[in-house]
Amino acid sequence: MSTRPPTPSRRTLLRAMAALPASAVLLGELPGLAGTALAAAPPSGSATRYTIVPFLNSNDGTVNVYQSDDATDFRLLKSSAYTPPSNRIRDASVFKHTDGYYYLTYTTHTWQDVSTTIGFARSSDRANWTFLYDYTVPITNLSRAWAPEWFVDGDGSVNVIVSCSVTSDEWIFTPYRLKATNSALTAWSSPVALSGIGSNHIDTYIVRTGSKYHAFTKNETTKYIEYATASSLTGPYTISRTGDWAGWGSYREGPSVIQLDNGGWRIFFDGYGDGTYYYSDSYDTFATWSAPTSLPVVSGTARHFTVIKETVSGGPSLAKNITRSFQSANYSTRYWQSQSSLLNLPVVTASSTAAEKSASTFTVVAGLADANGYSFRDSSGNYLRHWDFRARFDTNDGTSTFAKDATFIARTGSSSGAIRWESYNYPGYYLRHYNYQLRVERTAGTDLFRQDSSFVPVTAWA
Repeated sequence: MSTRPPTPSRRTLLRAMAALPASAVLLGELPGLAGTALAAAPPSGSATRYTIVPFLNSNDGTVNVYQSDDATDFRLLKSSAYTPPSNRIRDASVFKHTDGYYYLTYTTHTWQDVSTTIGFARSSDRANWTFLYDYTVPITNLSRAWAPEWFVDGDGSVNVIVSCSVTSDEWIFTPYRLKATNSALTAWSSPVALSGIGSNHIDTYIVRTGSKYHAFTKNETTKYIEYATASSLTGPYTISRTGDWAGWGSYREGPSVIQLDNGGWRIFFDGYGDGTYYYSDSYDTFATWSAPTSLPVVSGTARHFTVIKETVSGGPSLAKNITRSFQSANYSTRYWQSQSSLLNLPVVTASSTAAEKSASTFTVVAGLADANGYSFRDSSGNYLRHWDFRARFDTNDGTSTFAKDATFIARTGSSSGAIRWESYNYPGYYLRHYNYQLRVERTAGTDLFRQDSSFVPVTAWA
């Protein structure tokens, strides 16, 4: 077996993750999902759903709604889904409340204007929104209230973190906490500044893991996203990472952090300096991050958004401990087949040999790294895994690295009954055929890629 060439930074992070106990990655709660187990693939028949509601690079008077099952390939749910009755809508943050409704809070004016209010809207389906009210943030001599972000704490309390400046220095922002004082989200506590973060920070986004609060906040002087921690939501925070500490570069804003199905964390941020929306992943609780990658589909169109994650019904369903063959969704005469330990996509028909039919038959079992995911065995008992991004079959060596390489998460395919198989330890990478060979490749966000990575489980050939 050949030696692996130098590997991407994400691989390095994932190797580090292999040494961590499960408790090190099963952390935290996210807005609207308090008490939900987040670091696991969705069970059969369910799907992970990520939602974003960005304003547009070309128009800050309306927002689109996009959804994704993998936090990488976002698809348009509805364009111009919400236009407020007056003013603008920028920096929209979304969460799902305990009443079953989705709520937006947002900046109400364009950046040049005085903006003392933040807006609120509500939806039952994420596609159709109703304006609720504009709320005047009660800070003396307030000049601007920008980038409100929802945060649901471990006790269920609903908070908004908003960046505010005063008339004496209208471009120096400080993050404040507003706490809802009723379940209707129509009354709010007096603003409390987040101690320790200090002035000249904006777009502060909070994540809680255990008893620790993690703040990602833009330094408006350096234009870098900084990192701080505290034992209380309002602080005092200690800023421990400054400058280009994560390798994201400068002129970055609007951070939003979400936990992925495999336990890693993904940050999204607006690279407004170069017109690109980026994501980056961490597998050591925010210490190090993968190289920033352009987000397909929405990059260049979407501006400052936050992400919510849900587990919903209607996902792919496939029984385990059964044998199946896997038919290409866009080349219906071609099927998965093990050839010299490699997974290829040849034509298989009723007249194919018994050996060819056997090599095109696989046992579907629970994922080695996550029982909600899937692993696949060939007729000799070897497992499908990726190696140098090529799909192949090898003997299980019992390591956590092998288990992750051999685990795939079922995502909805491009046609009825089709399933896309996402790599467990390379989020956003899928089994995809190219030149009739199967590889694990990063999604391009195109219809062709979705078709090339979609396969229909059918009755086994053997």
